Amino acid sequence: MASASEKALEAVEIARTTGKVRKGSNEVTKMLERGKAKLVVFAKDISPPEIVMHLPLLAKEKNVPCVEVSSKEELGAAAGLTVPTAAVVVVEEGDSKTLIKQLADYKGE
Repeated sequence: MASASEKALEAVEIARTTGKVRKGSNEVTKMLERGKAKLVVFAKDISPPEIVMHLPLLAKEKNVPCVEVSSKEELGAAAGLTVPTAAVVVVEEGDSKTLIKQLADYKGE
């Protein structure tokens, strides 16, 4: 079975082409606060960590699945960027709805 981070990256890729994603920790925070977030994915290797530290708490508060992936490069690539990104939020699932549901039901590795 694929890990949560692999599924999350796949969900971001699918949502990018069939739905809608927003990139950057500020965008992610805004979408969470407005209740538009369906899935939050953030990178572990962000420095300083304070940039993304609030995201898991906010996502939990809003009952949105939140997944940490190992690198901002991977996350940037999944989001269709040529540059790394700290965080990505899926605002319209498109064809990634099933994957996001699996992530929401998924507890631990």
